[in-house]
Amino acid sequence: MLLVAGFVFTYYTTWAILLPFFDASSPIHDYFPAREWAIRLPAFALVVGLSGIGFFIGSTIMKENRKKAQKAKLRAA
Repeated sequence: MLLVAGFVFTYYTTWAILLPFFDASSPIHDYFPAREWAIRLPAFALVVGLSGIGFFIGSTIMKENRKKAQKAKLRAA
């Protein structure tokens, strides 16, 4: 897993930071998508990740509230 993370870091760093310094006719540009995707993909991953975290927290809070309501209902009965 560490090797994959290292590869992704190197690839993304080259794509986003070093690629603008190469001439547009350089063959290295053939190995990477358009530079606009260097921003779109991480932004999409961030939105999906934050949405997943928000969904998890919301569902946990709802489950806890249901448990509390059920306990209160049993005490009242």
